[in-house]
Amino acid sequence: MNIYELQIQIQLLSDTTFGRGDGVAGLVDQEVEHDLYGFPYLRGRTLKGLLSEECDNLIILLKDEVFIHWKDVRNKLFGVSGSVIEHNSIIHVGDACLPEKLREAVGIQIDKERDNEQPALTPTDILHSLTTIRRQTAINPNNGTADSGSLRSARVVMRDRPNTSPRFTAHLFFDEEPTSDMKALLGVSVLALRHIGSGRNRGRGHVQCSLCDANEQDITQDFIHLFGTIEEVSK
Repeated sequence: MNIYELQIQIQLLSDTTFGRGDGVAGLVDQEVEHDLYGFPYLRGRTLKGLLSEECDNLIILLKDEVFIHWKDVRNKLFGVSGSVIEHNSIIHVGDACLPEKLREAVGIQIDKERDNEQPALTPTDILHSLTTIRRQTAINPNNGTADSGSLRSARVVMRDRPNTSPRFTAHLFFDEEPTSDMKALLGVSVLALRHIGSGRNRGRGHVQCSLCDANEQDITQDFIHLFGTIEEVSK
């Protein structure tokens, strides 16, 4: 069976929390999702949901036959919630992770040192090298002072330095070869995805995303001119 693959590359433009829904007692109220070696990542299921949400926000602006056409493309691509099997999504979104070679090299080193009484490198070291803790509190609008008991802390993944390549990559796999319309819809949805993670409505999680082929070549702009039209033949 042929496997069709694309990628989404994500560059962090601000500190970001890939929240996992809990914290660490005495340390942070909200911890970031990370693997057994301490590398933060964004769950594929979460990323797919964000893409689907941006897609819905775009196609709702279309009208009449154009809306119907792109709604069908959207349903084929992302599936329909609670639908029968023939309406399932054809796209499978992997976790957005840091470069695989980096994670493999560090994992080998940690495993090699794991049995030492004082290992030189631990998963905690990796997590701390890529993240920091941000604290915030609610302000009473009446007197301008902090509300009692409102102090909260969250771990954040530190943003990229300027002009660096995207740090996180998510692999997309398809049950069948995606059409040009599907790639167009993915392209505009990826471009529209500007905020991810916890606190994305309060200044955190500003990102820049791009759609790439299996060879990591940027194809974001290659198909988006098709969006908002109806092509007679989709290839």
